[in-house]
Amino acid sequence: MVILVTAIGILHAQGGRGPQAPPNIAGAWTGTWSAYNPARATAPPKELCAKLTATIASKGDTWQAVFEGDCGRPYKYTITMEGRQAGSAVLFKGTADLGPKDGGVYDWIGRADDKEFVGFFTSGFYTGVFTMTKSEPTAPAK
Repeated sequence: MVILVTAIGILHAQGGRGPQAPPNIAGAWTGTWSAYNPARATAPPKELCAKLTATIASKGDTWQAVFEGDCGRPYKYTITMEGRQAGSAVLFKGTADLGPKDGGVYDWIGRADDKEFVGFFTSGFYTGVFTMTKSEPTAPAK
């Protein structure tokens, strides 16, 4: 009996109650991104074009994200994201070629749960981070 109570206590403390449902990643997201030099960790990030929006949809075993913003000119990228569930989050990774005007090929990793999506990116020219929160659904107009 003591072993059973101890095991239940450990599982509860770790948040483990069997397999967890996948987080709801699909939907609209808003946030910011910035570029920085990791070799100069004490220097503040160089804000390039802070505004970022994304719409994410599940596509079978992957997700498709449409990232939009304005960086001196509007941009819009549709990116397929590979992800795997890890507890109550999805861990993403990917590579995308944004073209020569926008820094070329980027590699990135990210973590998303029901409320927050944080990612890190790098290319031959830039290193940076983005942070987004899930937008609340808007009620349909009556």
